[in-house]
Amino acid sequence: MMMKQSFFPLSLLLLFLLHCTSTQAQPAAAPAAPTPPSAPTIAPTPPSPMTPIVTINPPPIGAPIPSGPTNVIKILEKAGRFTLLIRLLKSTTVINQIEHQINSTNGRLTLFAPTDGAFSSLSSGTLNSLTDPQKESLIQFHVISSYISLPQFQTVSNPLRTNAGDNSRYRYQLNATAYPNSVNISTGLTNTSVSAVVYSDGQLAIYQVDKVLLPWDIFGAKPPPATAPAPAPGPEKPKKVKPAAVAYSPDDSKTDAADVSGAISLTMNVQNVVLFGAAIVALLINFS
Repeated sequence: MMMKQSFFPLSLLLLFLLHCTSTQAQPAAAPAAPTPPSAPTIAPTPPSPMTPIVTINPPPIGAPIPSGPTNVIKILEKAGRFTLLIRLLKSTTVINQIEHQINSTNGRLTLFAPTDGAFSSLSSGTLNSLTDPQKESLIQFHVISSYISLPQFQTVSNPLRTNAGDNSRYRYQLNATAYPNSVNISTGLTNTSVSAVVYSDGQLAIYQVDKVLLPWDIFGAKPPPATAPAPAPGPEKPKKVKPAAVAYSPDDSKTDAADVSGAISLTMNVQNVVLFGAAIVALLINFS
């Protein structure tokens, strides 16, 4: 009995020693790697306030700048969707003025280019109802004789002066208002915005607009003319007095005839008296 009691604690001691030995034999666990600090979140770069929504046919990076005069028609043809504008530019000969201006020394130009869809949205017969001078003024209204980049629309002075001439109210007034991501164009009749950059090289800028810019002078209601003051009344002219109308009756002819007959009788009586008196005077002379 004593042996069994001493064996039990011995077994426990052996088990304890075996556990310690196995624990010391295992390699120590590597310390956990420190958690790297999280990288700072980089917010995406916001687009420039005047970044165009679309750039049509951008030139390839590193492409050489073509030499020679700038050809506006070829630029519009390459961009597409400007067939009607090209036709009007040619038929009104405005294209000749534009290209002469842009290719002259220090020539600068900005063109608002309505798409074919913009012209198609006009009322039927609108263009055909215009005279040739009106068509020319309409296209010149889309041209500005200076280069305006998108950021420069933030500082331009309104109204913009177009090649159509007078920019006063009820004439050819054109206003541009810059917003964070767009440029609004208003004429008083048309309200649209720049929807794409067709071309821009620092000298010539062509911007796509989806509505035709209608000037007030051609398409708007004409203001009432100023009322001229009434002239001061002058002296009255004397009125001509018409003779009173004399009533005529059938008896008037009889009265006139009687008057004439009485006058004749009186004249004859006077003559007889005179003759009779002369005869008496003659007789008295003879008797004396």
